[in-house]
Amino acid sequence: MRSDKHTKRRLSLPAALASFLVLAVFAAGGLWFFAEMGMRPVNAEDAASISVTIPQGASTRAIAELLEETGLIRNKTLFRIKSRIDGRDGNYKAGVYLLARDMSMRQIMETIETSAKAETERFTVPEGLTAEQTAETLEKAGFVVAADFLAEAETGDFSSYRFLDGNAGGLEGYLYPETYEVYANATARDLIDRMLSHFDKLFTEECYSKAEAMGLSVREVVTIASLIERETRVPEERALVASVIKNRLDKGMPLQIDATIQYALGENKARLSYADLEIDSPYNTYKNAGLPPGPICSPRAECIEAALNPADTDYLYYVLRPELDGRHNFTKSYEEFLKFKDAYLKAI
Repeated sequence: MRSDKHTKRRLSLPAALASFLVLAVFAAGGLWFFAEMGMRPVNAEDAASISVTIPQGASTRAIAELLEETGLIRNKTLFRIKSRIDGRDGNYKAGVYLLARDMSMRQIMETIETSAKAETERFTVPEGLTAEQTAETLEKAGFVVAADFLAEAETGDFSSYRFLDGNAGGLEGYLYPETYEVYANATARDLIDRMLSHFDKLFTEECYSKAEAMGLSVREVVTIASLIERETRVPEERALVASVIKNRLDKGMPLQIDATIQYALGENKARLSYADLEIDSPYNTYKNAGLPPGPICSPRAECIEAALNPADTDYLYYVLRPELDGRHNFTKSYEEFLKFKDAYLKAI
């Protein structure tokens, strides 16, 4: 008779194999689940276009890192492994692609593998333009019909952008001034997304924190920045103008900024009349205290920086210098302001 010891040995081998198979199945299932989760869109609700430039000769590793840094894929290692398994490794094409976080990893792979190098064009949005002026600039450059651009800006859903806070108040001030490269057949939506996406990158977490500490909403920060943009020509005066705005707001004084009157009039007059200052508009900062309802143009990053970091002064007034060099005289005294103003008026 065989011993129990031998019998146990014979029975333990099948049991061990069964245990191994069970573990293997669970491991395979775990890997499958990881892969499926990793292939899903980063944010199925975010359809905002993100421009990605894949350089000539970029490796699959470099492309994976770029896509992960841009927030378009969940895991760069999975991208590389899946690319190799699917036979896509080395087949991705250089070019400029408009991708989105609501695209799955597989959709992104197919786009950058099967699309030929895209024909792209550049457009420039100068600083200090209104949304209407931006639309006219793009129409003259042959990109879009101005009316279509404005209609999309006014009615399109861009609420996924955090800084818009539910898209309340429209896009005035957020169509960031910069030179962009887009597909030649880009739509108005594509162009707007490019500008908003760039603003989103520039308005950092530090900006949100600073605004909150100052008791300002993002819209108020951009509004102040737009006033600074339109009121200054000399970079070092931006923080000084910001200080005047802050000081007047703190004292409950009307801002009396000419650029807001020009915005209300819809034209940039070289010299405002007394009748102009009486215009019935919420943007009339001569008649209404506080900030205007919203931005009056698209400001550059430096003006946003000044709005968040005004100089520490007691200035309440400023006026262009009689040298007509674009610089201003600043003062806290109304009497001194009148002297500066008189000298400027004589000069012009």
